Amino acid sequence: MEPAGYSALHEFWINLRAIPNHVYRAMFRGGPPRTDRTRSSFIFGNVFLHLHSVRTHLWSLRWSTTAGLGIITTAAFFITLVTGILLMFYYKPYPDVAYQSIKDIHFIVPTGRFMRNIHRWAANVMVVAVILHMARAFYTAAYRKPREFNWFIGWGLLVTTLGLSFTGYLLPWDQLAYWAITIGANIAQSPREITDAIGITQWMDIGGLQREILLGSDTVGEEALIRFYLLHVMILPLALAALMAVHFWRIRKDGGLAKPVDADQRVAEEAKEFYPVFTDAPTKTYHLAAVVKGKTPAVGSGPEHTVPSMPHLFYAELGVLMFTTLVCLALAFVSDAPLKELANPLVPENPAKAPWYFLGLQEIVSFSAFMGGIGIPMLCVIGLGLIPFLDREKEGTGEWFGGPGGWKLVKWSIVFGFAASIAVEAFAIRFGWLREWFPDIPQLFITFINPGTVLTAIYAAYSIWAVRKYNSTRAGALALFTCFLCGFIVLTVIGTYFRGPNWDFFWSPSDWGGH
Repeated sequence: MEPAGYSALHEFWINLRAIPNHVYRAMFRGGPPRTDRTRSSFIFGNVFLHLHSVRTHLWSLRWSTTAGLGIITTAAFFITLVTGILLMFYYKPYPDVAYQSIKDIHFIVPTGRFMRNIHRWAANVMVVAVILHMARAFYTAAYRKPREFNWFIGWGLLVTTLGLSFTGYLLPWDQLAYWAITIGANIAQSPREITDAIGITQWMDIGGLQREILLGSDTVGEEALIRFYLLHVMILPLALAALMAVHFWRIRKDGGLAKPVDADQRVAEEAKEFYPVFTDAPTKTYHLAAVVKGKTPAVGSGPEHTVPSMPHLFYAELGVLMFTTLVCLALAFVSDAPLKELANPLVPENPAKAPWYFLGLQEIVSFSAFMGGIGIPMLCVIGLGLIPFLDREKEGTGEWFGGPGGWKLVKWSIVFGFAASIAVEAFAIRFGWLREWFPDIPQLFITFINPGTVLTAIYAAYSIWAVRKYNSTRAGALALFTCFLCGFIVLTVIGTYFRGPNWDFFWSPSDWGGH
C-alpha cells in the first residue's frame, strides 16, 4: 500500500529530475573520487583504468620522460578503429565493386571523404608514433630486467601495426593499391632468388608458398582482397587490442615506467606541489578508523614520490588523446586520402611504390628482393627482440641516452649513420652495382652482395668499434640502433622523393619527362 497523498505522477517527475544524479552515482558508486581511497577504488573498479597502477611516480608524469608517445599510439589506434567501423558500413570487399564503394564514400556519402581522410591520417600517425615510442624505450634502456617481456610485447605491437596498415593499403582497389601489393607479393616470392640459383625450386619453392599464403592465389585478385579485408578489420585489430592490454598491464606489474636511480631526488621539489610534507617528527598521529573512513591524512608523497593515477595520470592521458584527435582532424582538413584510377592488371603503375614506411626497404629491394624485403628486415626484427638479452648492464636505465658513451656516442652515431647511408647510396646510383659491372655474374652474388648488405656490414663494424672503445654492450647497441634508424630515414627519403619511373633517380618529379 502506498502512503496517503502519494502521487505516481509526482514521483515520476522527481525520478526524471534525478536521472543525471543517478547516472553519476551509477558510474561513481563510491562518490566523487576526491580522496586517495576513492581514487584507488575508481582505478580498480574501471574495466579500462584497472590496467593502470593505483599510484604513478612523478617522474613518469614528466613530458620529457615519454613525450606521450605510447598514449598517442593508443589514441591513434582508437581513432582509426572508430572511423574504420564507420567506413565498413559502405565498403564492399569485392574487386568488381570495391573501387566504386570507395568512390561513393569519397564523393557521395555525407562526411565520407572526411572520415576516410581521418582514417588514413590516424593510421599514419599511429605508425610514426609506434616507431618513435619503441625508439624512446630503447634510448632510455626501458627493455632491461624486469621489462624484457614487455619489450617483446612492444616489438609485437610494432610488427602488428605495420601489418595492419599494409593490409588496409589494398582495400581501395585502385592502381596505387594494386601495384603496391604486387610489389609486396614479389618480395614474398623472393626466396626463389636462392632456390633458383641452387636448383631446388621444383622441390622446395619457399617463395611460391609465401606468395600463396599472402595472396591466396598466384595473383592479386578476389582471394587476396578478401584475405586482406579480414586481416585488416578483424584479426589484426583484435590481436593489436590484446597486445595493448597486456602491454599496459605489464607496465603496472613491472613497477611502472623505467626510472633513473636518483628519480626520487630529482622530483623532490615537484612532490611538494602535490602534498604538504611534514617534518620527520609530526606533532599529530592518526588512528586507523580515520584512514578506513577515507579521511586519509596528508603526510607527504612518501619516499616513492608517487601521486594517485586518478586524476593526475588520467588527465594527462585525456589531454594527449584530445591533442592527437585535433592533429588528425587538422591533417584530414588539409590533405585528402589518395585515390587513383581503378586497378588494371594490364597497365603497371610506373613508378609503383609501396607505403611510405616500406619505401626504405623498396630502395634496397631494387638491388636484391630477398635481402631488401626479407633478409635485412628479419635481421633487424630478430636484433630488436634480442636486445634485452644482449645488453645486461644496469648503468643508464631510465635515462635518455644513458650508459657508456651517452649522448656523445649517439650524436656521432647520427653523423656516421647518415654519412654511411648517403655515401653507399650515392655510389650505387652514380656507378651502378655488380650487374652493371659484370653482366654474367651469378645471381647468388647479387642476392647477398648489394648496397643493403654492405651498409649493414658497415654499421655492424661501427657497433663493434663502440663496444671495444667503451667496453660496453650498451654502447654497441646505441651505435647500431642509431645507425639503422638514420639509414631508414635516408633510404625512405630517397625512395619517396628521388625515385621516379623505372625506379630511376631524379632530383625532382618535374624531371620525369616523358617516361
